[in-house]
Amino acid sequence: MRLLAPKRILGLLLLLAVLSPVLAATPLYPEMPAPAAKPDDSPILVALGRKLFFDTRLSEPRGTSCASCHAPAQAFSGNHGSRIGVALGSRPASLGTRNTPSVLYLRYTPPRFFYQDDDALAPIPFGGFFWDGRADTLAEQAQGPLFNPLEMNNRNPRQLARKLAQAYASDMRTQFGAAIFERPEQASQAAGRALQAFLRSDEMTPFSSKYDDYIRGTGKLDEIELRGLRLFKDPDKGNCASCHKFNDKSANPARSMFTDFGYDAVAAPRNRRIAENRNPGFYDVGLCKTAADLKWPDSSQWCGYFKTPSLRNVALRESYMHNGVFTSLRDAVAFYATRATNPGDWYKIGVKFDDVPAAYRENVNINSVPYNRREGSTPALSDSDVDDLVAFLKTLTDAQFVKLPTQSVRK
Repeated sequence: MRLLAPKRILGLLLLLAVLSPVLAATPLYPEMPAPAAKPDDSPILVALGRKLFFDTRLSEPRGTSCASCHAPAQAFSGNHGSRIGVALGSRPASLGTRNTPSVLYLRYTPPRFFYQDDDALAPIPFGGFFWDGRADTLAEQAQGPLFNPLEMNNRNPRQLARKLAQAYASDMRTQFGAAIFERPEQASQAAGRALQAFLRSDEMTPFSSKYDDYIRGTGKLDEIELRGLRLFKDPDKGNCASCHKFNDKSANPARSMFTDFGYDAVAAPRNRRIAENRNPGFYDVGLCKTAADLKWPDSSQWCGYFKTPSLRNVALRESYMHNGVFTSLRDAVAFYATRATNPGDWYKIGVKFDDVPAAYRENVNINSVPYNRREGSTPALSDSDVDDLVAFLKTLTDAQFVKLPTQSVRK
């Protein structure tokens, strides 16, 4: 680690004393890591993972697969027929509390860790899987829904191992050894590794969007899309690229993941259609529960933080934000644009940041553009700007999904 001169240390301490309330709500993320190398998973393991992903026999009761919530027609997102913004599980009455993100491009998500450099004022959480970063690896993430009672509802590894043995005995013994079913935990972990292989395969990283053609020099954006691109990058207007990082100067699409793999507290409005939210004392606190479980210092500072999702294929999603409160892409963009200036448009009961516990509302990001404007002032983005941004975001839809019939694209 590079040592700092005493005067610089004193200067940083004084700056921290003055700005700590501001900086606490505005994490500064590092430059994006180099794109992950192509995994060396065998085609046979990828094929096994694909079979598991689409297999409806692995839930309890049977009938629900990974693809039920991560539907190809929604670019591997979706909510399994639910209309309240969160996914329906394998049981008729089981509904989750979080929106289902796309599982495309997960090859590029780094493991969870704290980032700190010489000049960082505090460690910054980075990477990991799920909205709250509780899974460190993609294999760990892939196992989660199999045992979640609100999702695929297997009671334990033993129950899942029996199902795997009935359907995949030969395939799994070939891949993982003849004794794979002797220990159910190992069979469960093997299923996670197979699912991981499929999720990070080339099939799940297509890079076939209009935007990808544009940066490769094989296609063009029209005028409204170019205006949206400029607004997306403009630090005084949309400022979207501060968290949804990309590089339109590189012809390598893997440099444009449209996420910084970090976390932010944007205070999405409370989704009152979620059953748990009828209890005024229930809150989904996000990253701080993971932080507490991992014994991070001062874990409460991360309450209200959720992972910044990739915006690739964002126009195909059925709902938006971690709690699925919005059902249109335009509403999601307009929320970012006017949350600060017109809070009454979003927080219907007159309480700002109503889905964050009162004790943690100081964690909400109110410093970054466009969140830093006064209530009643002119928004950083006009209505036409919002339309331009939406037009640009639609260029991130991969080609194989553009012509698929879908109910999730709303005008």
